[in-house]
Amino acid sequence: MPHRFALNDTDDGYSGAYRDWDAYERQIDLLALHGVNEVFVQMGAEAAYHAAFQEFGYTGAELREWIPGPAHQPWWLMQNMASFGGPVTEQLIARRAALGKRIVDRLRELGMTPVLPGYFGTVPPGFTERNPTGRVVPQGRWIGFTRPDWLDPRGPLFARVASAFYRHQARLLGTSTMYKMDLLHEGGNAGDVPVGEAAAKVLATLDDARPGATWVLLGWQRNPKAELLAGVDTSRLLVVDGLSDRYDGLDRETAWSGTPYAYGTIPNFGGHTTIGANTSVWTDRFEAWRTKPDSALKGIAFLPEATAANPVAFSLFTELAWRDAPVDHADWFARYAARRYGAPDPHAAKAWEWLRQGPYGTKANGWSESQDSLFTARPSLTVRTSASWGPKSMRYDAATVERALTELLQVAPALRTTDAYRFDLVDTARQALTNRSRVLLPRIKAAYEAKDLAAFRARAAEWRASMTLLDAVLATDRRFLLGPWLENARSWARSDAERAVLEFDARSLITTWGHRAGSEAGLHDYANREWSGLVSGFYAPRWSTYLDSLETALVTGRAPAAIDWFAWENAWNLRRDSHPVTPEGDPVALATRVRDALRA
Repeated sequence: MPHRFALNDTDDGYSGAYRDWDAYERQIDLLALHGVNEVFVQMGAEAAYHAAFQEFGYTGAELREWIPGPAHQPWWLMQNMASFGGPVTEQLIARRAALGKRIVDRLRELGMTPVLPGYFGTVPPGFTERNPTGRVVPQGRWIGFTRPDWLDPRGPLFARVASAFYRHQARLLGTSTMYKMDLLHEGGNAGDVPVGEAAAKVLATLDDARPGATWVLLGWQRNPKAELLAGVDTSRLLVVDGLSDRYDGLDRETAWSGTPYAYGTIPNFGGHTTIGANTSVWTDRFEAWRTKPDSALKGIAFLPEATAANPVAFSLFTELAWRDAPVDHADWFARYAARRYGAPDPHAAKAWEWLRQGPYGTKANGWSESQDSLFTARPSLTVRTSASWGPKSMRYDAATVERALTELLQVAPALRTTDAYRFDLVDTARQALTNRSRVLLPRIKAAYEAKDLAAFRARAAEWRASMTLLDAVLATDRRFLLGPWLENARSWARSDAERAVLEFDARSLITTWGHRAGSEAGLHDYANREWSGLVSGFYAPRWSTYLDSLETALVTGRAPAAIDWFAWENAWNLRRDSHPVTPEGDPVALATRVRDALRA
């Protein structure tokens, strides 16, 4: 497989836009050690836009108001939204460009190809007023946000803007042989512009700046459109497929007219902490697609929206590219357990067999990730998912995770000292407890609807106790702490005012996501994650507020008081309080408490 691509368009936001060089270097090294040779790099992309559009009538201050905060920039680069989470400062743009250059240089040093954002027509507001020959097509709205306008690629000004963009990008970040861009992503409006002609011009301007470069597109929803493919030489393209394992009956050779593509997966959305992936679909389908007659499969694409979860999925998926024979799914997981903890152990093997059968054995039934937590959902007695577009029910038998936890707690003491074991134990305990939320909430609902105050109070107390235990378990591992997420954002600021802006950017991404219109249109809690500090400081108080309102309603006989959830949530986004950045507590003891609580 010549193409071994990694990182979603959203990774730099959901995995942490405020990471430092050490964190990025570790990510690059992990990708290299798993054979990845093409990596999407967003860090510093805004600097090219900031410099280029100053040649077309904009001041630096105007552009810095238009560019979102770093955590939200991925969606700006996809032409979904602008401005939110900012304004950004000159120093922030310069520092991010310098880090981007360091990332690009490191990738090249390791023989990897940095895949950079290409220019496909996004322009700031008021472009035609400043440039009368530049015809733009308004792009409407994306989930409550106003989308940036699109510059018609057929006009003479497009080539000039693209040339400026690529020139400044080369100066700031260097050049590449691969550029990623998607026209009209997630509902964009072509207006009266023929998509095929537009695509031909986009590729032509890329070719002028980087002769022979490959145009990378995301296979997602209706992208890439047949009209786009008809307008270009498809041998110059690579489609990284985000849906390979999500639906049955896919025929990529027919749908994409023989365009080279990479078998891909998005096993994580929004940086959810949930475990699971359609790994059995990967092992069966990849081999079938690789060996089919006239296959256009040329690689793999690891595309989680955030990369912090599910290390087993990363390990298995990236191995596919190196195999010339089918994977024995059960044998692979057994071997994984042995190498993960340093030696074979019967309880470790049984734990991973239960996880294989459960969260890592899900099928292609319209989803590629597991259900998320109801503890992280905006409160309601009928809520079925935290993220609006997440699975609304369990995708596997919850007992498999509880059995895996029991087995992990019996792993030989000599193997419990590894970081891998401690992470897996905390993660499995977290998931087992989280799954119980789908059992507890219907009990609360039943007690409330029966107007049984005593039963309601007992069930509500059980819910609160579970969330308290959940936060304690999470506090034992740094990767499940809110504190570092906030401290990283603050560390990029050079004034208290900038710290407030950047912290709001980081906080809002994982709660309301955006402003009221976007949040209420479905984005709230999209990036939900179970972190210590976020559970105790945001999710638990939010549920307590709701449960208290229901109890008051039962006592008074009146309807529950309406709660403005966005106002409640956004007040938390504006806070400046700190949270621990170092773990505390015994993960084994707390995981044991979880096991015992689930048995009660």
